[in-house]
Amino acid sequence: MRAFIDFYNSSVGKKLIVGLTGLLLISYLVIHLFGNLLIFRADGGEAFDTYAEVLPQIVVIRIIEIGLFLLFILHIITAAYTWILNKAARGDAYKIQKKNETSKVTSRTMFLTGSIVFIFLVVHMRQFWFNSRYEATEGYSMFEVVRATFSNPVYGAFYIVAMFLLGFHLKHGFQSACQTFGIRTKNYVSFIDLIGIVVWLLIPLGFASMPLYFLLYF
Repeated sequence: MRAFIDFYNSSVGKKLIVGLTGLLLISYLVIHLFGNLLIFRADGGEAFDTYAEVLPQIVVIRIIEIGLFLLFILHIITAAYTWILNKAARGDAYKIQKKNETSKVTSRTMFLTGSIVFIFLVVHMRQFWFNSRYEATEGYSMFEVVRATFSNPVYGAFYIVAMFLLGFHLKHGFQSACQTFGIRTKNYVSFIDLIGIVVWLLIPLGFASMPLYFLLYF
């Protein structure tokens, strides 16, 4: 236990934890997106409702959900802790320097974008996950809940803005994780950057397409 605490408190340890949890959460986003794309099937939401109903009944999925929750908590706490330590270490010396000479915008706003995405996550889980798990009644249709929610211009706009900020957060986060694990080398930089575009651009666009679909066509 002491060895883990020492590892966690080291700068390398925190970077590795943030990077690993971040990459695992990105993997979850990809899987989650593919499942949600069933919304676009022209079957009145039947496939999506079946997906939403069957998934929670699988024991392995419930275990994975607990693991994901712990990953989120570990990622958020470690990232926030690292940000606080770095801010304290920079002190007044950082204020003297021009910000555009010390870091990119994506790097400087990681804590802000991460905080907003976290707020979005809480709202999103209350609206969908908690709703489907604990408030569902006979005849409950997850597709109808999604349709009604995303047809609301206020929530739809909030969701789209959150996805934009998520993309901003993922852009720096993915690059940092790859650098931390030594993946983004000279030989593979083009390939990693291509995957990065999928991560920070296509994933948020995929999620943002859902409220746009209901706002424009329903």
